[in-house]
Amino acid sequence: MIIGVPKEVKDKEYRVAMTPGGAWQLTAAGHEVRIQAGAGEESGFNDDLYRGAGAKVLPSPESVWEAEMVVKVKEPQPAEYRYLRPGLTLFTFLHLAAEPDLTLELQRGSVTAIAYETVEEADGSLPLLIPMSEVAGRMAAQVGSRYLEKTCGGRGKLLGGVPGVRPADVTIIGAGVVGSNAAQMALGMGANVILLDIDTGRLRHLEQILHGRFTTLSANALNIAEAVSRADLLIGAVLIKGARAPRLVTRQMIGTMKPGSVVVDVSVDQGGCIETTRPATHSDPIHVVDGVLHYGVTNMPGAVPRTSTYALSNATLPYIVKIASQGVLEAARCTPALARGFNTCAGKLTYRAVSEALGSSCTPIEDLL
Repeated sequence: MIIGVPKEVKDKEYRVAMTPGGAWQLTAAGHEVRIQAGAGEESGFNDDLYRGAGAKVLPSPESVWEAEMVVKVKEPQPAEYRYLRPGLTLFTFLHLAAEPDLTLELQRGSVTAIAYETVEEADGSLPLLIPMSEVAGRMAAQVGSRYLEKTCGGRGKLLGGVPGVRPADVTIIGAGVVGSNAAQMALGMGANVILLDIDTGRLRHLEQILHGRFTTLSANALNIAEAVSRADLLIGAVLIKGARAPRLVTRQMIGTMKPGSVVVDVSVDQGGCIETTRPATHSDPIHVVDGVLHYGVTNMPGAVPRTSTYALSNATLPYIVKIASQGVLEAARCTPALARGFNTCAGKLTYRAVSEALGSSCTPIEDLL
């Protein structure tokens, strides 16, 4: 199979979808890997490393997108829509519940689009989303801490305080992979942390393994409102697989936060779980609502590409190898987790949560396989 790895074009997206090690494994198995020149530069992989791994380094995106399967990090941007065509398999993060225009383009192009975030194992885990959720969760505490500094427009509070001075209060909505990693980092920095979720079993587990100034609460509307009002840093970490994130924090709640407080909504690429959040870029990451700083960058892990590229490619490579070796439809038949990741195929929308979010009809992937 011919596999293409284009350079990411989203604002300050420094990750690349494949390491030289991954390219070597695929070329050693007889596949052709095409890498756009400079695609790995910002992650610390120059073109010579890919050439040494047997990949073809090509100057233009067009020649890379001509591959049978294109592997990316982020969803195609409008400038890339012209490359979407019948016969193309696209393997990347998509988040289509918040991307109606892209969804339509994928259907028009009859693209077989498999979303990293919806590849799902039998136990319900999301193996390709987990590593980036870990990165984003840990980054959320770091980013929030930075924007709490007065020089960045925040309240001027140190997350962990000092002896004799209260630490900052951090409220985290959602105790999944993002929320638990955000809590771990915030606790390590010495903050007071409140973690809310509807799953009391999950909260019970985290109380056993996390230590520090730590409180868990059931995520009902009253508890959320009270915890938001106390927060110097509010982190949104809510996920419903493949679907649009529910709006659990209202503008009225944001209005109860102190001026200079900070919101980091990691759910923003699924539409955001905080009403006042809007999608942002690394070039323009902050907007202010009612005196509260909002950080809603949709590709947070792109800021730490060396870590993120390794973490993502470690997870995606086994699936890429299966698709390349068996063909996309046979790989899906043999690997149920991969089949669950299909979002579009043969012009049809195949992921129910996306179809419900967009008000479109859904064709089960089993019907097309």
